[in-house]
Amino acid sequence: MLAVTETPLAAPAPVGDGNLVLDLLTGLRPESVPLWAVMATSALIAVGLAVALISLIAMFSTWMERKVAGHIQCRYGPMHVGWHGWLQPIADGVKLLLKEDIIPKGADKVLFVLSPAIVLASLLGAMAALALSPNFFFADIDLGVFFILAMTSTTTIGVVMAGWASNSKWSLYGSMREAAQVIAYEVPLGISLMVPLIVAGTFNLREASAAQGGWYGMHWFVFQNPFMLPAFLLFFTAVLAETKRAPFDLPESESELVSGFLTEYSGIRWSFFFMEEYAAMFLYSAVGAFFFFGGFESPFTWAVAQMAPHTIDLGETIGTLKLLGEGSLLHNLVAVATIVVKAFAGVFLMMWVRWSLPRIRIDQVMTLGYKYLTPLSMVCVLGAALFELAWIRFFGGAS
Repeated sequence: MLAVTETPLAAPAPVGDGNLVLDLLTGLRPESVPLWAVMATSALIAVGLAVALISLIAMFSTWMERKVAGHIQCRYGPMHVGWHGWLQPIADGVKLLLKEDIIPKGADKVLFVLSPAIVLASLLGAMAALALSPNFFFADIDLGVFFILAMTSTTTIGVVMAGWASNSKWSLYGSMREAAQVIAYEVPLGISLMVPLIVAGTFNLREASAAQGGWYGMHWFVFQNPFMLPAFLLFFTAVLAETKRAPFDLPESESELVSGFLTEYSGIRWSFFFMEEYAAMFLYSAVGAFFFFGGFESPFTWAVAQMAPHTIDLGETIGTLKLLGEGSLLHNLVAVATIVVKAFAGVFLMMWVRWSLPRIRIDQVMTLGYKYLTPLSMVCVLGAALFELAWIRFFGGAS
């Protein structure tokens, strides 16, 4: 939600304080309409925006996946459905909506139907903690990154449910692999994120971004601590396993398990799993951008923030809207573009890895997670803490 408050970024305003949609609905509310109805309407608008965001991410990512795969393999990818195939995701969506929805004989119908919804709903809940700009967010959660990790981990429940409910040995094998893989890699994923959390001193995404605004917008955490880059590499590897991306796509390995836990799904339910996967790739890449690569901060956002403030009066209902300067409309738009570009850079890197590296065996997946990534992430946390302690002792402030 776009906020028009001029509260400094270092101390973000509470949720709903200066929220443009909520302020507009409140100002236009007739006396006969209760306040709770206004709050519920604002929440429904937020949910609609989150669903639209997930859908757009999935559509663009499927097109991007095909184009990246094509160019890596010295071909073009989709070219005929729209300019350079940009209408291909829409054609795929129409096809999936029209395909017959099949439930296998002997499957648990209730769980079979519920599992795709649980997988997508967990990602939808995690999206609530994602801030798209300093003043455009769904919920300003103090434990933002903790909430995201907690919500995304529940997708495993839906995957295991899908594998068991399908009444297929291939689906069950794939879901058991997913459960084992997530248990192995959520530990190094969380531990590696402790490194930027030590430097940032906050779990809040907007506060972490605001802490990286110096050096002309380049005071990113990755440049502040020597253990930050190794921690990001561990984080990125764990994210590949968490999102079931190659070379860790064992739950879906087509050459072994037909299509893993997805084997018996078709039509729109099948698409829910892939919408969750691509949205999770974007979300984890955004988290990496917030806690390693500056979040909203860049030379462009810094330049807009230095502009002379300019405001316009939108009347008593909304108040004053800031067009230029820090916290302005232009500043927020540039921040949105910055975090989206950084997040899709991470998505592109995941796609690059997929089409460059072969799938590894399940025993190698477990060995890498437990034997290497977990202890290395602990070493990074200890090293980052000692570096911050030494920096404070000798220079009198955080790095």
